[in-house]
Amino acid sequence: MTSFNKQIVVLVGGGIIFFALLAMPNFEGLTSSAQRMLAVTALMAIWWIGEGTSLAVTALLPLVLFPLLGILPSKLVAPNYANHLIFLFLGGFMIALAMEKWNFHKRLALCIISKIGTKPQRLVLGFMTATAFLSMWISNTASTMMMFPVAMAVVRQIARDASLNGVKNFESQKQIEQGLGLVLMLGLAYSASIGGVGTLVGTAPNIVFAGFYKKMFPEFSEITFFQWMVLAVPIVIVFIPIVWLYLCRLVSPISLKNISVSNHQIIQRELDNLGPINRAEKTVAAVFFITAFLWIFRQPILFGEYMLPGWSGLFASSEYLHDSTVAMAMGLLLMILPVNGLKGQNLNGKQEFFALDWKTVEEKIPWGILLLFGGGFALASGFGDTGLDIWIGSKLTGIENWPLWCVVLGICLSITFLTELTSNTATTTMILPILGLSAVAANTHPLFFMLPATLAASFAFMLPVATPPNAIVFGSGWVTIPQMSRTGFILNFVGAGVVSSAVLLLFQPLLLSTPKN
Repeated sequence: MTSFNKQIVVLVGGGIIFFALLAMPNFEGLTSSAQRMLAVTALMAIWWIGEGTSLAVTALLPLVLFPLLGILPSKLVAPNYANHLIFLFLGGFMIALAMEKWNFHKRLALCIISKIGTKPQRLVLGFMTATAFLSMWISNTASTMMMFPVAMAVVRQIARDASLNGVKNFESQKQIEQGLGLVLMLGLAYSASIGGVGTLVGTAPNIVFAGFYKKMFPEFSEITFFQWMVLAVPIVIVFIPIVWLYLCRLVSPISLKNISVSNHQIIQRELDNLGPINRAEKTVAAVFFITAFLWIFRQPILFGEYMLPGWSGLFASSEYLHDSTVAMAMGLLLMILPVNGLKGQNLNGKQEFFALDWKTVEEKIPWGILLLFGGGFALASGFGDTGLDIWIGSKLTGIENWPLWCVVLGICLSITFLTELTSNTATTTMILPILGLSAVAANTHPLFFMLPATLAASFAFMLPVATPPNAIVFGSGWVTIPQMSRTGFILNFVGAGVVSSAVLLLFQPLLLSTPKN
């Protein structure tokens, strides 16, 4: 079946189910408006997960169907597409684009690698650490694409210069290239996905979660940038070394310890090729670190009995300030901040005067993802206003009898393997409202169900189609589908275990003490 034929099947199939739900008698306990909302939800779920059309196109359906079906008026639907969390993602992406434009992200990554070391095993750890850190702030696709050619060059250099078990010939060169290449490529892809969960702007499902949680459960405090990092960064810190050891000790077809490397200087050469850090890079670096500081210290932070006041308290209307305020302020600053006075800065033969320009933003921002966020938030509004959320919750009451660890682990495994074949953003958009309602039905804090699903959605390691980083490294020629599948299958379970353990052991005290507004 061709891609077009598949799309037609998904589009038609979704339409049939949509009209069938509209035509059939109301389910017991379900109002007419809630049934119509259920029909729209089913249509969007099928089109999103089956990729019948662009994710953004499907996301715009509430703007048309909600008013037509009497679910919500247009003036209440449209604001969902301008949710402040969407602007948090937009501002974060603008900062990431400035880093990419001036190659500051590459310099930062190479510095991290050079500090960790250039022996084969340490080199793999260095690349993974650098990629994970970058993916916390820029897209995992961009971080992988940036590190990919450098990693390939390093592998080929080591293969040419190194010996294996004291032997240096064509065969040893081939073995080193295939073995180290396999480990390093998989390490890049996996660390990019893992690192993305570390911050709210690291990957799209995190923003989807934050929006749903705030809209569905306004009685609880919204998750701030710092709070998310407190919850997620420990997972990154634990999971990266586990994956590194697994790849180096169990996946590599050769022992990386037996590779004797001469003092190669490829990392230093890459740094030298960047030249000395210029004023534009310094400007972008300053904005990046200031942004991170403002995000982390916006709200008061408790250290035992001592409370560090947040900077937002300096303003009379501190409740008006959000992480999105910081993101947009810094993104706009980059576009009005001269990089080198009236002289400007040469970039690829062109004179640039500002750290970021609108043309770059216009061309490279994933506008479709922003619309997807809006569509998801519109669905959440429809759930609440029609009472569909209450009806679904009433059908899930039996889950309260299940052990919490079993439910959390089951959620992690289900989402992980589901996103091997579907978009993790689309999947979380559809599943998070259901999980939130399930938690309420089970008399459990909604974060116990929603948070593991969000984190697990980024931990699909088996197939090239699962994530863009997987697809990128597959193109190296050093990774086969069977190798990625075998390796990723184990890591899917390990990832589910890490997330489940974190939720049950680390997050529980934090979740139970979540204050109400």
